[in-house]
Amino acid sequence: MLLSLDGLFRSDFEDGSLEQWVLSPHPLALLVLSKVLAHWVFSGLALVLLSPLLALMLGLPVRCLPVLMVSLLLGTPVLNLLGAVGAALTVGLKRGGLLLALLILPLYIPVLILGSGALQAALQGMPATGYLLWLGCLSVLAITLTPFAIAAGLKISVGE
Repeated sequence: MLLSLDGLFRSDFEDGSLEQWVLSPHPLALLVLSKVLAHWVFSGLALVLLSPLLALMLGLPVRCLPVLMVSLLLGTPVLNLLGAVGAALTVGLKRGGLLLALLILPLYIPVLILGSGALQAALQGMPATGYLLWLGCLSVLAITLTPFAIAAGLKISVGE
């Protein structure tokens, strides 16, 4: 998912449509949220739907599949939105992929810890609801706050 984030806003930046987004009378945060949602549908949702098959191929018990699916369903939007913040900040740079990874990877760590903790708890027969609730909180927080951060980053990048 991190590899595709570098080009999330790049084509819009290069053809000038990103400037039109900024000048549009519509809220930029809403436009950005719709673009990130479309990106998540094609990258994150595909991962969520393919994960049970891949997990079974890797020997994960069937009883852990619901926890895996829910943790991915709650975690991938957060990863996508946080990555979009970094992509918005580095869209004007020629080779911003490495900087994007350096900016975003520390922010990915809590989501990865909570997702793997939920799956580990399910594997041990313990309840994973605490981990999933925290992932849900992060998801709600990311959906409400990151569109404004992405919009601010795009305004900064377009203004340069």
